[in-house]
Amino acid sequence: MASEDPVLLGRTGHAALLTLNRPGALNALTHRMVGLIDAALTAWQQDDSVRAVVVSGAGERGLCAGGDIRAVREDALQGGRTSPAFWRDEYRLNARIARFPKPYVAFMDGIVMGGGVGISAHGGVRIVTERSRVAMPETGIGLVPDVGGTFLLSRSPGELGTHLALTGAAVGAADAVLCGLADHVVRSVDLSALTVALGEGNPRQAVRAFAAEPAEGELAAQREWIDACYAADDVEEIVARLLDHGHPAAKEAAATILTRSPTALKATLAVLRAARGLSGLEAALDAEYRASCAALALPDLPEGVRAQIVDKDRRPRWTPAELREVGDADVARFFAEPADGGLGLAAALG
Repeated sequence: MASEDPVLLGRTGHAALLTLNRPGALNALTHRMVGLIDAALTAWQQDDSVRAVVVSGAGERGLCAGGDIRAVREDALQGGRTSPAFWRDEYRLNARIARFPKPYVAFMDGIVMGGGVGISAHGGVRIVTERSRVAMPETGIGLVPDVGGTFLLSRSPGELGTHLALTGAAVGAADAVLCGLADHVVRSVDLSALTVALGEGNPRQAVRAFAAEPAEGELAAQREWIDACYAADDVEEIVARLLDHGHPAAKEAAATILTRSPTALKATLAVLRAARGLSGLEAALDAEYRASCAALALPDLPEGVRAQIVDKDRRPRWTPAELREVGDADVARFFAEPADGGLGLAAALG
């Protein structure tokens, strides 16, 4: 493959290598990339000489900053005709990764956000490093956490997942492991040697040989206020509890939440709470597809991307602007079946 291709494929011994190759865009996923990844997994699943798949990102900044939200914004401004097809294929790929029959080893080095979590945190072997910053920042651009993010975060200990979903906060290696987003910590300088080892012997034994015991992260020491404050049933009460709590980090979390899209915040809490009772990842992806399609028709998505990515003024003008202005009907639309009938992943599995 040419070096300018957005997905590079390779081999080292019995390990197949997949490298996201848009370093100038922090390896943001396009629809074409999703198709290339899926085709590669199809070929490698059928190839008996492939014993493991190793996924990494080109460049020095990270694995993947998420989906190509500039393209999603442009589509939203033009009526939202192409993004549902992208999400449909992306979410199906997320489900496939979770069920891939061979060790799927994801190097979650550097920045791993949104869609980057989707192509890594559902894998069988998830590796973070001292450089890792893992996040689901969707409420900051008017979206609900997707790519299976609500499934993962709803199963984090206590209310840690609620904290990460509403604030969009990025966590390091130790907290990623604590929250169930990763499995092992490996030094970034050892990833090249680990790649070779994965191709030479038993993949899981190779990972254990390089893995280190993670140090305690920041969230473990903050469980008391996180669990108490985020256990509330609505976003307004969560914010009130955070503001009333004495811990400085609680007040910082409240301040962050109040910068996010009020509509996305309320929809995120509802979808996240519902995910706790769902049967599995596929059902969560079905729900997230409904939520994403709903967000595509609302003004906060293009406005959030404008403020964060296009103009970078970090001053989004949300509609509505206040939590109290978001009603039950506004949240209910995130659960409505889209015009195309939905994703149908859970039903397909029977």
